[in-house]
Amino acid sequence: MEDWMSCEEDYDSSDRESPDGFENEDSDSHWMPFKGPSSKVITKESLLAAQKEDLRRVMEVLSLQEHHARTLLIHYRWDVEKVLAILVEKGRALLFAEAGVTVGENKDSDMPGSSSTVLCNICIEEFPGNEVTSMDCGHCFCNNCWTEHFIVKINEGQSKRIRCMAHKCFAICDETVIRNLVSKRHPDLAEKFDRFLLESYIEDNKMVKWCPSVPHCGNAIRVEDDEFCEVECSCSLQFCFNCLSEAHSPCSCLMWELWTKKCRDESETVNWITVNTKPCPKCHKPVEKNGGCNLVSCICGQAFCWLCGGATGRDHTWSSIAGHSCGRYKEDREKKAERAKRDLYRYMHYHNRYKAHTDSFKQESRLRETIREKISNLEARDSRLRDFSWVTNGLYRLFRSRRALSFSYPFAFYMFGDELFKDEMTKEEREIKQHLFEDQQQQLEANVEKLSKYIEEPFDEYEEKKIMDIRMLVINISVITDTLCKKMYECIENDLLGPLQFSVHNIAPYQSKGIEKAVELAIGRSSKTNVNQHPESDSQTNGGNTESDQPSASGTSDESGCPSRKRARKGSFGCSLIDLNLPAEAIDRN
Repeated sequence: MEDWMSCEEDYDSSDRESPDGFENEDSDSHWMPFKGPSSKVITKESLLAAQKEDLRRVMEVLSLQEHHARTLLIHYRWDVEKVLAILVEKGRALLFAEAGVTVGENKDSDMPGSSSTVLCNICIEEFPGNEVTSMDCGHCFCNNCWTEHFIVKINEGQSKRIRCMAHKCFAICDETVIRNLVSKRHPDLAEKFDRFLLESYIEDNKMVKWCPSVPHCGNAIRVEDDEFCEVECSCSLQFCFNCLSEAHSPCSCLMWELWTKKCRDESETVNWITVNTKPCPKCHKPVEKNGGCNLVSCICGQAFCWLCGGATGRDHTWSSIAGHSCGRYKEDREKKAERAKRDLYRYMHYHNRYKAHTDSFKQESRLRETIREKISNLEARDSRLRDFSWVTNGLYRLFRSRRALSFSYPFAFYMFGDELFKDEMTKEEREIKQHLFEDQQQQLEANVEKLSKYIEEPFDEYEEKKIMDIRMLVINISVITDTLCKKMYECIENDLLGPLQFSVHNIAPYQSKGIEKAVELAIGRSSKTNVNQHPESDSQTNGGNTESDQPSASGTSDESGCPSRKRARKGSFGCSLIDLNLPAEAIDRN
């Protein structure tokens, strides 16, 4: 479905330049500061700079060397805020102990001289001082044993946290020592080790993930505020950052996973066949009963009892089968059959509407070229009309609303079914909430169809007065459609998902201007400084502020439309920038 999700690429500029102001700008939007894109594209070139920036912050605060800072960040999944929080809460000693960091104060003074010999406790041989290596924890072994240990761990995929060889020692080895020793024997393995350390910034970081494009574009996406969001990579692929599947809001990730599996496996049809048919005991093909007699016959010629499924002969009466007795109670099977039919019809209701809107989206995505031709025809005419941004704005509003509408049907299927929220609501509560949601869904559906009708009209053939009438209709319906989308998302987040007690379902917020396109991470001046220098000597750094803490000067503008309000999520950290996805009261507090 990603092919029809990439058609919003050029819409932001046309929205901002629209003189009609149909994007429902808030009256308070003029005082809000500029908010840069909250997602960044990390390329192969900027990956090292992004990693160095987080390393620099930890090195400055804790006065650590680079390999110690990297060990800390890998252990805490590159969450700088978590590292600082544990430092304040538990102290420096426990922070280092949990991550396996040992800062050696007198490492150089403990090293044996080149003239003396040292016994290696691994191979039980003596070596001169220049052929042994001591780690920060104080354990000293010969270079050959260290090298073999490192090679084994790298081949086992444990490059990011290689522990000391000593018994019950949990200290992490110095990556510089590992690199120097391994490169002398296996240079290619040393390169693999460096690559693992570099890619750990993505593999172990919950706020950074690879773009799931196929073939892979080589980019990663970093989000700043919330992992439950939808982003667009520079390769134009739009996807859910949390589950890496296609963008599926307002469905939660679990709902979308279950829905795709149901559609792929046709599990409801299989369920109905399982309940309404019996496998033949001879050829195992499903057999449906079409009469009242409990003795049924397969096309292979085998007769069997419908009640128990056992093979029988053909001699029977209306009350019994010769040589066979079966006391299975029949009412239970009839109830199961009725339930299976009801579940199948319910699934078909939601699936047919989901499929219809999805197909409509694919057809309407081809309108872009047609709209360009219509605009060209109008511009060629001698007319007072010179601004046709309302057509483009209406078209992309149609795209976004149609997509939200199509994914609202899988959401409703699970929200008001028994599969996920059976114990969360009573039957009466479910009916009330279902009627509330369906009323908003139907209003949105009606206005989306109206907008589609006016966008597809051949207005380039109309007179100027009729064009002006269509223009106002498109603008007004676009505003209404945008408002209804916001209301539907607010209903989902506040009235449906918000009161849940036994489960948590998060959805990506509604974006009036569409899914935000990530901008490439800028390699700032602080990222180019030498991270190995002593923290006190860096007079140009600013107390651990990263590039991500500052608004970006490039990319798209902030949302002018009022996003839907989102309930508080567990485990999310604050941001120094104003997040327009927060409730108004939270923005006031910030």
